[in-house]
Order: sequence, then structure tokens, then C-alpha cells
Amino acid sequence: MKITKVETIHVGEFANILFVQIHTDEGLVGLGDTYYTPETTRTFIHEVGAPMLIGHDPRDVEWHFRRMYDATHVYGNRGAEMRAISALDVALWDLFAQAAGMPLYRALGGGSRDKVRIYNTCAGPLYARGTPGVPRPTEQRPQGEGRYEDLDAFQHKAGELARDLLDEGITAMKIWPFDAYAAVSNGTYISFADIDKGLEPVRKIRDAVGLDMEILIEGHAYWKLPAAVRIAHALEPYQPMWLEDFIRPDNPHALAELRRSTTTPICGSELALTRYHARELLEAEAVDILMTDVTWTGGIGESRRIADMAETANLPFVAHDCTGPVTFLASIHLSIHCPNAMIQESVRAYYRGFYADLVTVVPRIENGFVWPTDSPGLGTTLRPEVLQRADTTVRQSA
Repeated sequence: MKITKVETIHVGEFANILFVQIHTDEGLVGLGDTYYTPETTRTFIHEVGAPMLIGHDPRDVEWHFRRMYDATHVYGNRGAEMRAISALDVALWDLFAQAAGMPLYRALGGGSRDKVRIYNTCAGPLYARGTPGVPRPTEQRPQGEGRYEDLDAFQHKAGELARDLLDEGITAMKIWPFDAYAAVSNGTYISFADIDKGLEPVRKIRDAVGLDMEILIEGHAYWKLPAAVRIAHALEPYQPMWLEDFIRPDNPHALAELRRSTTTPICGSELALTRYHARELLEAEAVDILMTDVTWTGGIGESRRIADMAETANLPFVAHDCTGPVTFLASIHLSIHCPNAMIQESVRAYYRGFYADLVTVVPRIENGFVWPTDSPGLGTTLRPEVLQRADTTVRQSA
């Protein structure tokens, strides 16, 4: 089997998502996606990745990752390069599992469970749209796309949202109630008055459903250490499940200081790209829960290595996803496979919304759990009509 063509597909409506398809001479097609700066990522895929892959056997997945990773030694690989390599790696693993005739989690070595618990990231239906590279506004309030306006709901009706999620069997929800206050001081300071305002959704959730709902607090890496510590202390009485990316993982020792300053577990970080960056977090004892993103941090193989590193440190692993449908499915397969997977991120506004417009299969989700697909590979393909859309652009290397 040989790779004959590498194809990138971008749909204008979903400005941040870039799909990758790897074609073979035996008719199999592997699918990947990644998120943010699609034109930059696309350029790397065709300029660097495709020439290194075409003509080779796609089943040599780990060798392809190593070659592409090493090719970046001159200019670095913690940005668009790694997102491009990650998307290609996912497509290669999809091909590997298809060729083996088994679901991806089986091709990785089998499952550690038959389903995995999910939490709901409280984004709305339009959260995946927007201009690449421009932060998504916290105050975004989309209209007219169904009932899953969870971004608006957590800001204004958090208690009702918590009850609604519990009615579906979802017992954990992620919100980011302090983001709006970070821009005032560039994350260097937050007043107690603003902390009190930020705590309002948290109080509403606890008042509505008590401890039946786990609350995960996202920080989007907006804060410097003193402000992050102040927020962490204020949250402790409400017993959040974790604090995620309140400060960037660039300085693991600063993150470790935040961890030492609070009783709440620290989760991070999908911003730590590759096992080498994740190792720094573990060596600094900076996190309680190690997070990766299969289409940012190196792909399936690299994410599995990161999960293994967490297991070696006796820590749980979680897979980030608030992006595209392929990332979601790949993350599920990885979470099913890894023994120390704790919980899987999901966005109900996505899997009940636009994911089905882009791919043929969306995973089964019931009573707060998600199941992997059982057909060979990832178990989904791009819908043929995606390629016919007026806002779709396709580039090919052959």
C-alpha cells in the first residue's frame, strides 16, 4: 500500500477547522482534522508533510511521525507545524486501523472500557465559527440555532443549564466565568468584586443541584500567577473538579506554585505540545491531571505517549476537544484505549449540531457516556456534499 495523494479541505463556514485526507493506491482514505490558522497549517501540510509521505506505506505511522517531527528541527514545532503533523498522524492512524480491519482503539492495543464518561463544555452552536487567530468572545450570544445555547446559558441561567444537563445524565460541566475580567489588567490582577461576579454562575449551579454536578473551571491561560491564586482560593468552597489552564504552561514552575497554593486539582495542558513539553509539567509536579489534544500535541501516537507518561506518574489523563468532529472521534478512541483516561470532553452543541453536517458518523452518546465507533478506523468519513459546497476550498498534493 502506498500514499498517492494528500488533500486538505477547508469549509468557509467553519473558519478554524481544516480537514486532511490521505489517499492510497488501494482506495483507502484516512481522515484527520485540526483547528486554528487553517491556511498556515495547510501550507505546512503541502510544503513539508505531503512530499515526505507520498509514495510511502501509510502503515509506518510512527516512522512518519518521527520523520516529520525531525524535519522541523531548524525552525521549531510548537505551533502550526505540530498541528499539521497531528492532523496527518490522525489520518495515518485511521488508515492503519482501516487496513487492519478494526476500530482505531483496537488497533492501538484494545480497549480499557466499553464507554467513557463525558463532560459538557458549555459552548454554543456558533463557537466553532470565527476568524482564525482571533480569540472567541466570551460574551458571544448566538441566536436561532436550537436549544443548545450553553455559552449564553452558563452566563445567565447556570442553574437551569445544570438541571438540563443532569436530565441527560451528564454530571460534569465546564465553564469559564472569569475570562471577561482578564482583559482589564492583562491577567495581572482581578478585584474581589469581579471575583464575586465571576462566582455567580458557580453559586447558581450549586444552589440548583448541589454537588450532583461537577464543575470544571477553564482559564484559557489568561492569568498571571497572583490573580490565578486569588481566583483559586475563592473557588475552593464550591469544590470544583479542576482548574484548567489558568496560566500558560510555558513556565511549569509557576504552574506548580499555583498547584501548591490550592486544594483544587490542576488540569493542564492541551497547550503543552508533544511529550517533551508534557514531561516538563510532570517533572515540575505542576499538574494533577495531564491533558492533551490529539490534533495539537502530536497526533494519536504522541498523545498515547503523553497518557503513558501520566500513568507512570500515577496521574489521570484527559483528552481535550472543543474543535472538530474528527478530533472528537479520535479522542474517544484514545480515551477508550488508555487505562488512566479520566473523562472525555464533549460539546453537545457540536455533536447534536454541525458535526453531522460535516461527517457521516457521530458517536453514540447516552446517559453521560460516549461509545467508540465499531467500524474500521475512526469510523467516519467526510460527507460527499462537503466537497460540493460553494465555501469549500480543496488543495491537493500528488
